[in-house]
Amino acid sequence: MQKITFQEALQELLRQDPRYAPDAYIFLKEALDYTIKMLDKPSDGAGRHVSASELLEGIRAYTLETFGPMSVKVLHHWGIKCTEDFGNLVFNLVRQGILGKTDSDRIEDFAGGYDFFDVFSRPFLPAHPERKAHGPASSTATPESATPEHSKGEKS
Repeated sequence: MQKITFQEALQELLRQDPRYAPDAYIFLKEALDYTIKMLDKPSDGAGRHVSASELLEGIRAYTLETFGPMSVKVLHHWGIKCTEDFGNLVFNLVRQGILGKTDSDRIEDFAGGYDFFDVFSRPFLPAHPERKAHGPASSTATPESATPEHSKGEKS
């Protein structure tokens, strides 16, 4: 039996599961290679196995390094909205014989890995200035000194 190429597998995956852009699969493979190097894993054999949590961390680091503040926008453009989507991509590639897995690997291992806003957007937000003017009232303040404008729309 002839081994299927990545391009052939990709075409079949896109036919079977059109949720994700072709670039999502290509990026996932790059992120996997990045993760293997980051973890200093061997280039082949059983020691090369990467767990879901290791891969999610590698994907996080590689995404930020590659796309910076555009990370969420790029991932969403490819159809990736949460860590479960990375699991779907991985297991789609496993079903096509492009990636391997162990008996203990489960797609559920990718569920709830991290919040996209927290890891891909928050690092690029400007530092929040301390709110001295609207902070907690001092001991000399009285309830009458608080105006409705300051308490209505203020978010903590």
